[in-house]
Amino acid sequence: MDKERCLLVAVQLSSNDAEENDMEELGQLVEAADGVVISSIIQNRQGIDNRYFVGQGKLEEISNYVKELEIDTVVFNDELSGSQIRNIEEQVDAKVIDRTNLILDIFAKRAITKEGQLQVELAQLKYSLPRLIGLNNNLSRLGGGIGSKGPGEQKLELDRRRIKEKITDIQNQLNELGKVRETKRKKRMKDQVPIISIVGYTNSGKSTLLNALMESEYSEEEAELKKVFAKDMLFATLDTELRKVRLPGGKIAVFSDTVGFIKKLPTQIVEAFKGTLEEIKYADLIVHLIDINDENLQIHKETTTKLVEKIIGKEIPVITVYNKIDKIINDKITTIPSNDILYISAKTKYNIDVLLETVDFKINGSKSNYFLKIPNNDLKSYYWLYENRKTENVEFDGEGVTFEALMYDNEIEQYENYIIGVKNE
Repeated sequence: MDKERCLLVAVQLSSNDAEENDMEELGQLVEAADGVVISSIIQNRQGIDNRYFVGQGKLEEISNYVKELEIDTVVFNDELSGSQIRNIEEQVDAKVIDRTNLILDIFAKRAITKEGQLQVELAQLKYSLPRLIGLNNNLSRLGGGIGSKGPGEQKLELDRRRIKEKITDIQNQLNELGKVRETKRKKRMKDQVPIISIVGYTNSGKSTLLNALMESEYSEEEAELKKVFAKDMLFATLDTELRKVRLPGGKIAVFSDTVGFIKKLPTQIVEAFKGTLEEIKYADLIVHLIDINDENLQIHKETTTKLVEKIIGKEIPVITVYNKIDKIINDKITTIPSNDILYISAKTKYNIDVLLETVDFKINGSKSNYFLKIPNNDLKSYYWLYENRKTENVEFDGEGVTFEALMYDNEIEQYENYIIGVKNE
């Protein structure tokens, strides 16, 4: 099947190059939706045209581009109203979609779990509902974005009342799934299993990092079974993934990979994914992952920070982790590594051990190697340490067991009667 040929359109209201950067990202979104960018147009204007979004002269230019370049779809970099879509399509012989519709289209293609699919459908219906009147019931082109993977013409040809009923039904289903997620979360909290939430701009390498953590914890065969899908593209994965990892000191933690953020992330997406995004609120630690080679690093960093702050509404410790250092071209390391700033390569596993040590320290505090001697009448204490902490040089005799164990400082009091020395590293 041939890919849809797309023309990108944007209006720049200021003199900076922000719109040009956005257009590059819009092109990547089109590619992620299996389209191909043929050309792009940026118009400098004082304000947005209420009727056509662009000026009428520019609209004629767009219409000529569509004919000359055999364009299938015109993609606008901002959200359009239903009437604007209708007015533009009356002048341009091509499908017209906006950035929001495009992102929803990508989400619809990538959602795998039942919850993810419901969240996307909810976002699509909420996007479509206010546009039904503006489109004068011409719903065939509102069936989706590139590739027409939207809620579909059949669903959108419901009247407003039935769409509202569908929205209510989906929200009820999501609420039920949310209760299941809350039950699991409460169990983790009861078991005192800390949550580390990996957040970042889309394509910063979150899924690759989660897979690298799996490889550090499990055998090659087990790690392969637990791997999440990772690919060098925007929104490669949507569904929140949680994986248990044993930290260097022996304690278990759960790492959570959230949906990637992006500039102008549709409000419908934020609202529909609210339940899963709010998992970040319950994190004990946030790992903010950043692509160190990203030309718009600072903008993307600020975008993620603002969205996270909006979601959590409270202070949670953050480690800033610059990823893809294996691809670094120029000397972009301007900040000295510390307990709050790290440089890694999730792909090559560089500094993954340092990241885990840092997470362990942030969550559980300091740890040291101790020499212990546990008598035979309390061997259950030894077996617990053997199963849950790093132990070495184990020797049994008639009185009990002598060994080395790596223990956290806050555990020392529990075993102080058995400690016979501290190992000097």
